[in-house]
Amino acid sequence: MQFRKAPAFDPLIIPEQGVTPHGQPLSFNRAPAADLAPWVGRIYVSKITAPAGHVICCGQFNDLASLRVQLSGNWEAETLDGPRSALRNACLTGPQSRRMPVRVTGSFISLGVAVRPGAYTALKGPSVAALVDRIVPTEVYGLSQEDLLNRFDPDDDVRGWALSLEDLFRDWIALNGSLSPDPVTAQFEQIAYATPSITVAEAARACRVDRRRLERIVLRDFGLAPKQVLRRARALDMASQLRGVADSAEANDIILRYYDESHLIHEFTELFGMSPGQFVASPQPLLTLSLESRQARRLEDLARIAPGGQRPWLTAPN
Repeated sequence: MQFRKAPAFDPLIIPEQGVTPHGQPLSFNRAPAADLAPWVGRIYVSKITAPAGHVICCGQFNDLASLRVQLSGNWEAETLDGPRSALRNACLTGPQSRRMPVRVTGSFISLGVAVRPGAYTALKGPSVAALVDRIVPTEVYGLSQEDLLNRFDPDDDVRGWALSLEDLFRDWIALNGSLSPDPVTAQFEQIAYATPSITVAEAARACRVDRRRLERIVLRDFGLAPKQVLRRARALDMASQLRGVADSAEANDIILRYYDESHLIHEFTELFGMSPGQFVASPQPLLTLSLESRQARRLEDLARIAPGGQRPWLTAPN
């Protein structure tokens, strides 16, 4: 099973943070400050310049819920609740069980906090299961959209916005206590990063809980059953390899998580709505931004690169 063709890219968009050697767009994304690490998986800012009227037809596929603040841009998404559109807004986005179709017209600035599994449970936040494949206005959970938007100066730079995001989350923690996520949840998150081909029974033994308890905890904190979380993790790692935003040294190991090529094509198509070959052949700028951020988070969490260290896909083409 080999997919070595260089991935397509959209030459009309200009990412402020530059591109990979393959021409894939990059966002500003980093680990949170140490005091936020138990609850926050990533701080990210995506700032893309595109011609007026240019439409990016792409998608999102995230394994973490997030608080997202959109400072500019015309977004449309096909959610579980139907089409959603927004200009300048603040919302809570759930983790996705499969690729969510998204269209963006023109330039945009989107920033957010990716929330670790179990953080909402520990901090008395919304149910993650209720957010899966949804985008919900912050007002639904008592958070004023205008108050949130006013915390971010449109003329600030990406690092300033990132610090403002961290301050926003610190305020939320101060209001809701500082309990950390369930240790079983934290361990299962690491298992999904390191060995997503593991069986649920093996994962339960690794977490030192019985299978039923693991299933209850994972459904509560990830919003999906353990088998779905692991299956999604395999697919996201494969997608990152295909887009050239992963460690190429892992490529063979990631391919071997699938029995054969037909297994890979079947699972990938079911989750992404297209075959691996189609995925490589069409620009995926929005999805690539989130895949690159996830791979950086994953490798840092697994201590394969230092926080803020050199990412393998930025040194040479995969």
